[in-house]
Amino acid sequence: MPVGLLTLAGIERAARAQLPPEIWDFIEGGSEAERTLAGNREMFGRHALRPRTLVDVSACSTAVRLLGSDLQLPVGIAPMAYHRLVDPDGETATARAAGRAGALLVAGIFASRTLESIAAAATGPLWLQLYWLRRRDALAALIERAEAAGFTALMLTVDAPRIGRRLRDLRNGFAVPPQIRAVNLDPELMAASHRAGAGSSGIADHALEQFDPTLTWADLAWLRERTRLPLVLKGVLTAEDARLAAEHGVDAVVVSNHGGRQLDGALPALAALPEVAAALPPEVPALLDGGVRTGTDIAVALALGARAVLVGRPVLWGLATGGEDGVARVLGLLRDELEHTLALLGRPMPAALDRSVLAPWPV
Repeated sequence: MPVGLLTLAGIERAARAQLPPEIWDFIEGGSEAERTLAGNREMFGRHALRPRTLVDVSACSTAVRLLGSDLQLPVGIAPMAYHRLVDPDGETATARAAGRAGALLVAGIFASRTLESIAAAATGPLWLQLYWLRRRDALAALIERAEAAGFTALMLTVDAPRIGRRLRDLRNGFAVPPQIRAVNLDPELMAASHRAGAGSSGIADHALEQFDPTLTWADLAWLRERTRLPLVLKGVLTAEDARLAAEHGVDAVVVSNHGGRQLDGALPALAALPEVAAALPPEVPALLDGGVRTGTDIAVALALGARAVLVGRPVLWGLATGGEDGVARVLGLLRDELEHTLALLGRPMPAALDRSVLAPWPV
């Protein structure tokens, strides 16, 4: 492996060097002043590790079980739109790499490959992410297709009644290139995402046109009536909403601020994790999404109550720099780093991690 690709930071540098600036900004940007984007990373640095010694760590495992599926590492690929922006094979390459690594893949509603082709390429657990569209018939059709293709859970993003003010996209007048499409939805439903001009964003205009801002807890019943798949809510940052999720029969929640792309100034995901995890019953796992860049980050998140983490931008860095093999490299680095951290902590499996592993970083 090239020396520069020994860490996700090296893969990030390689991706930035080869992607067009407007595509890089679309992937990397947060909302407004990007305080929450930065906070997601900074929070991990506030925790020190308390290793135990004289523990048999000759056989460490990174495996976990999540919603009935066995994962070789407690990592899922976060839902992201338009993988073909960075690689011609797009989500099918990502799916193959996830399967090789034994990781979860959450395909996005705005995937640039069909649900059926993604499922055909996948050899591991596969979930589908949804936004709540004004067109409920389009949602119902996606759910039906996902079930038929073998997807095993639905993830509803609940922190986006409208899209955050992503200033990089506004400055760039960003729109989805015409050759890249959200192929699982009718073209007329997606038309606004391809239109932009100076000072506007096709992504924001599309969301304003198509996302339903009237969504409430009561609407989850409509979703439940149309599927037997487990339901995961992504975008929970408070104990209050965690308790409501459990009361409404949700099967898991993702502690997430949308990668710092929605409400700027919202709690960093890792800061919100302990209160959310504590508010959930044992049978409803919490996942963490936001800022994970190393295996040690994964260990910290698991110690604070997460069952697994989702990783977004680094997967696109890997896809941009090496296609399927690049994504496999990202996931392999995270697995190897996590296994190494578990061994040096004296905690040979994820289930052995708890808050006794952590202390505040000395100041």
